[in-house]
Amino acid sequence: MDRLPLPEALVAQARSYAAGEATPAEPRDAATVVLLRPGASGSEVYLLRRQTSMAFAGGMCVFPGGGVDPRDFDDELVDRGLWAGPSPAEWASRLGCDEPEARALVCAAVRETFEESSVLLAGPSADEVVADTTGDDWEADRVALESRTTSLTEFLEKRSLVLRTDLLGAWSGWLTPVFEPRRYRTWFFVARLPEGQVTRDVSSESSSVAWLGAQEAVDQVEQQQIFMLPPTWLTCLDVAQHADPDAVLVEAQTRTVEMFMPEVVADGDEFILSTPAHYTALVAGR
Repeated sequence: MDRLPLPEALVAQARSYAAGEATPAEPRDAATVVLLRPGASGSEVYLLRRQTSMAFAGGMCVFPGGGVDPRDFDDELVDRGLWAGPSPAEWASRLGCDEPEARALVCAAVRETFEESSVLLAGPSADEVVADTTGDDWEADRVALESRTTSLTEFLEKRSLVLRTDLLGAWSGWLTPVFEPRRYRTWFFVARLPEGQVTRDVSSESSSVAWLGAQEAVDQVEQQQIFMLPPTWLTCLDVAQHADPDAVLVEAQTRTVEMFMPEVVADGDEFILSTPAHYTALVAGR
C-alpha cells in the first residue's frame, strides 16, 4: 500500500488551489487521542466509524477527538489546582505551540475522549485515576460536557478531580491539505486505557465502535474492509511497530510535534499524497 492514487477530481481541485484560483479554508485546531490497550500481538486501538452522513470523513474509522472549544482555554483549571502532570509550558514545548494553546489542546484531548468513549484521564489526585465511569451520574456529566452546558473545569471541580496530563503522550501533527473544504490542524496524542475503565459506544457522531489490533486495522484498510484517512492509517502502522502500549508511551516521551500538511505529488503516471519522511520506510515496506 505504498501507492495511493488520488481521484482525478481531487487532483484538479489541488491544481486549482496551487494556481491561486481558490482560497484555502482556515483550519480549525483539534485534538485526537489514540486510545491503547494490550492485545494478543501488540497494542489494540479504539476506533469509531463516523456516520456516513457526516460532512467530514463520513464513513471513516477515526480515533476519539474533535475541535478545540473556547472553554478549553480556561486558565482557571490550572489556577484552581485541577491540573496534574507536565505543565502547560512543558506541553507547549512538546506540541510546538504557545502555553495557552497547549493547555487547550490537552484539555480538548481529555474532554473529547470522555465525550466519545467515556474514558476519563483524570483522578482524585496526581497518583490516582478514576476506575469506573459507567454509572448514570457519569453519563449525565458526559452529556453535559458534550452539549457544552458545562465546562471541563466545572466538571472536574464538581467531581474533585485533577486532569492527569501525565497519562497522555504527544505523537504527531497533521494539517488538512489546502484543497479540502473543511480543514483541521490536528494534534495526535496517545494514552493507555486506565485500569478498571471500559469504553462505551456513546458518541453521537459514530455508527459503530471497535477495538482492533493496530496491525489488524492496517490490514483491514488495505483489504478495503474498513476505511481511514491517511493520518489514521499511518498512525496505526506506526503504533504497530511497538511491542505494547507501554512501549508506545515510552516512545511518545521522545517526540515533539511538527505539523505536517500532505501535498499532491506525482508518482509515475498517477498522483498521490505525500507523507512525512519518517514514515517513508514503513510505507515502502507494505
